[in-house]
Amino acid sequence: MSMKMIYKYIAAVMAALLLLGSCGLAGAEQETRRMETAADADEWIAVFLGEHPEELEGSWAMTAQMEAALAQMGGVAGMAKQMAALGTLTEIRPAYEGEIKGYKTFYIPCAFSVMPVDLILVVQDGAIAGLQTGTYSGGQEKSGAESDVFDRIELALPVQSLGELPGILTVPKGEGPFPAVVLLQGSGASDKDEAVGSLKPFRDLAEGLAAQGIAVYRFDKRSYVYGMELATKKDITLKDEYLEDAVAAVQLLAAQDKIDPDRIFVLGHSLGGNAIPAVARELEQAPVKARGFIMMAASPRPLEELMREQYDYLYSLLPEVTAEQQAEKDTLFAELDKLKDLDSLTEDDQVAGVYSAYWKWLGEYKILEAAEAITEPVLLLQGEEDYQVTMTDYQLWKDAIGSRDNWRLISYPGLTHTFVPGEKAEGSAVYTREGKIPENVILDIASFISEAE
Repeated sequence: MSMKMIYKYIAAVMAALLLLGSCGLAGAEQETRRMETAADADEWIAVFLGEHPEELEGSWAMTAQMEAALAQMGGVAGMAKQMAALGTLTEIRPAYEGEIKGYKTFYIPCAFSVMPVDLILVVQDGAIAGLQTGTYSGGQEKSGAESDVFDRIELALPVQSLGELPGILTVPKGEGPFPAVVLLQGSGASDKDEAVGSLKPFRDLAEGLAAQGIAVYRFDKRSYVYGMELATKKDITLKDEYLEDAVAAVQLLAAQDKIDPDRIFVLGHSLGGNAIPAVARELEQAPVKARGFIMMAASPRPLEELMREQYDYLYSLLPEVTAEQQAEKDTLFAELDKLKDLDSLTEDDQVAGVYSAYWKWLGEYKILEAAEAITEPVLLLQGEEDYQVTMTDYQLWKDAIGSRDNWRLISYPGLTHTFVPGEKAEGSAVYTREGKIPENVILDIASFISEAE
């Protein structure tokens, strides 16, 4: 569950089906077109999201692996059906060119009723090599102004067997040593800002806490940088998604100038918050441990239960549910029904686009037991206008661990899942407008860190 729990489902489906190939170009006939410009991407995506996506068949050059993936999906039309999880298309913005690991990419910001995303076309020598979802950019490039109170230092996180994850250490100006926080995003392919729609909550946290004398380290998730490489791995679990990188990030920070290795904290948001008890357990075996933990919008309930609840809520906001929309919802719920019998799933089975190993790990993860075992200080924060992780979840935490001396729980009236002001009834529309995490949340985190030192 990222900013939106269903993003895990959407991103996983797209990444699992559409991969960057390394086995050469498909044997395209001479009349097939090549993807060269943003205008080509605009033309392709308009047909793909239109009434007749099948018209793209054989029209554009594709890599051999892309052709093979499409064959398993029922062609381009079958691939287009996967987009139904995003809801009704409301706007397509102009494509712009980028690059992922040396490959040309075209980012096409698309606003859907359930969630806005960028559709990203990956191109190899003019042939389409992949299509994946990414954080909605609205067509705007990222920027960061210089600051008089902190510095931004590029600091990559090494990832065993893959390479490295781009990261930024936001550190207060001055001698130090400073306390520091490692940030863990929610589910899905998320960048270091944890950007969703127009919001960048992790940038807000980094800059807000740095202004309070606390260094912050944030990095792109594995699924954001290596999504295509990971898509075919059937044994990935939450450990791969969070634990290994969280532990590595704490060790990396401890070795940096101006960082106090005895005052490193780990903050997780949404599914990243759910991972915190497991991260705490993993850090017990590491050379450098965390001084404390912060959990924002975390839930002790099963992921599939939250997905059902969120879909029910989002559909309830529609003035009318069409037969097609109801069928889409029923299809997803039927998928989730498979999780009622995890033992029946083989390693090749997928549920909601995610291999069974991931779900089985979650099924065995006793989050409340792991949370109760944490001896370090823990701060748990909840927005009262959050429809994705709700006050029901907050009450469950309160009942289970609220009386423990090392835990502090705070809920915020008027704040949503990303801890920006809004209302539950806005649904996903809250992600389409500007917003920032308010100062009182930043100050509460800073106070917790100060008191835990």
